Amino acid sequence: MAPTQDSLAALADDLASRREPFVHATVVRAQRPTSAHAGDTALVLPGGDIRGFVGGNCVESSVREYSLQVLESQEPLLLRVVPGEPSRSAGEGAVEVSNPCLSGGAIDIFLQPRVPAPRVLVVGTTPVAQALETLGAGVGLAMELTDGESAKPRPDDAALIVASHGKAEEAALEAALRAGVPYVALVASGTRGAAVLESLDVDPAQRSRVFTPAGLPLGARTPGEIALSILAQLVQERAKARHAAPLPVTVAAVSPAEDAPATATDPVCGMTVTVGESALQLEHNGATVYFCSPGCRAAFRKDPERYALTP
Repeated sequence: MAPTQDSLAALADDLASRREPFVHATVVRAQRPTSAHAGDTALVLPGGDIRGFVGGNCVESSVREYSLQVLESQEPLLLRVVPGEPSRSAGEGAVEVSNPCLSGGAIDIFLQPRVPAPRVLVVGTTPVAQALETLGAGVGLAMELTDGESAKPRPDDAALIVASHGKAEEAALEAALRAGVPYVALVASGTRGAAVLESLDVDPAQRSRVFTPAGLPLGARTPGEIALSILAQLVQERAKARHAAPLPVTVAAVSPAEDAPATATDPVCGMTVTVGESALQLEHNGATVYFCSPGCRAAFRKDPERYALTP
């Protein structure tokens, strides 16, 4: 039984609460004959699993392929699946693909990535920490207040900012540096900040990554102004990282692109198929062959030599 709109909405909320990325696919136009209708929706998970309905097996293959690209780029895309030769003028933000399995109609599907907001751990309950929580949410960051002993930074965090006025600072800073958090900052005076850094049980290269005093030199005095200067510095550092040279292997190893599912070509129709447990497949001459639809699988099973499969 296909999921209802309410169950898909509940699933989307659950994924968002667990900070798991997905693609929201919506049929915005369907020209008959197609099995889907305008307004049909589905969620595409990072492993290629599709929950919901936006078309038959052949359309799903294209939705799966381009949804994985959308998750990697984090940019929305309008996918047009048409019979015959695709147009070369789909326009910016759109792609048109030919689907030999389609029975004559055309379908437009909007693929919207839903990627969790970057998490920023803020250590402390001071006025600066509270101002960071308020302002950070306004610039699209997932702010999380914690104490130094409970802080559990992760490599995919955007930042860890210590604003606890001396409470459990070292443990939080060391944990963030060892986890590889890209922006680590300490709210302190220059003198006290230097003393805290000297006490950290990390190597000099890691110690040098801590921004202290935290924030850009804007002449900030109030908690709100200090928080603003810190967030401005965080935005600046994230922009630098986006335009920097390719990431080193140790960091790239955790990139979502590395975990993208493999693909195969349907030997019958030539479509790209995402390899996975749910993909249609059969064994032939010691090799696993993948298909976009039951029809293609049946055609191959009937006459495999016709499709010149190379084992």
